[in-house]
Amino acid sequence: MKVFILPFGKIKILESNIAELIINDTVVIDAEMVYAYRNLLQSHLVAPFSLLINKEHGYSYTFDAQVAMGELNDVIAFRAVVVYSQSAEMATQIVMDINKSNNWNIKIFRERQAALDWLLFNQNNKSAM
Repeated sequence: MKVFILPFGKIKILESNIAELIINDTVVIDAEMVYAYRNLLQSHLVAPFSLLINKEHGYSYTFDAQVAMGELNDVIAFRAVVVYSQSAEMATQIVMDINKSNNWNIKIFRERQAALDWLLFNQNNKSAM
């Protein structure tokens, strides 16, 4: 497994088409950070790929970052978000609502393994969808 350390978090390459994103505590994600992790994902994964967003830390997004996340729709097949608190779930729901017109394949989980299992199942069966 490859791990890439970024100034604002880290990305773990779990499979050739699945990565895990963990943002550092108290970071405010802006659009430039979204583009930075998108470029890293695109250069190290086979598209369309899936993303496990592990919200083990508290962080937030600028509005521009929330919009920029919608621009990743062409390369991200599935998103699984692991939340550990009600506030993390609410913040995730806001991002989902802002991007609801993008028709994301996204689901919120309370356990990392359940999220990863969902991604693996969907990523492996996307051709049947």
